[in-house]
Amino acid sequence: MSGVTRIEIRETVAELEALIQQQSNPNLKERLQVLYLLKLPNARSISEIAKVVGRNRGSVQRWLSQYRTHGVSSLLEIRQSPGRPQVIPAWAVKSLKQRLDDPETGFGSYTQVQQWLSETLNVQAEYATVHHLVRYRLGAKLKAARPVHTKQNSEALEAFKQTSVTT
Repeated sequence: MSGVTRIEIRETVAELEALIQQQSNPNLKERLQVLYLLKLPNARSISEIAKVVGRNRGSVQRWLSQYRTHGVSSLLEIRQSPGRPQVIPAWAVKSLKQRLDDPETGFGSYTQVQQWLSETLNVQAEYATVHHLVRYRLGAKLKAARPVHTKQNSEALEAFKQTSVTT
């Protein structure tokens, strides 16, 4: 039969079925399904299998090549790209987190955080980077004192706090 791949799959149909049942990651299930479909007695072409699985023929061929050279364990590895290195290193993030957690020393703006990183830790970072780090990754809010009027009577404020009903 033309177009049928000549690859020896070392696992049995039952073993492949068990592996498919064990997988929780749908992408890895697809890879195992390709092996399963090739192991069945009525083997199909790679193009047909790619349509059944819903992937490109080149992806299926790449998976089979990987299986041929390294086996099932390599096929089931989840690889992650390393990505771009962090602009603000982990040690600087740790130091910043300690500074943000201290109730007495806070920052009034993200520009102050940016300047503190630059002057104290010698870490250059853009405003947007600092904002994203502080607000979203660290989940911190900047601590700025609320303004108090100069004519405010502190004794009257304390008396109000004592007599008001808390809800």
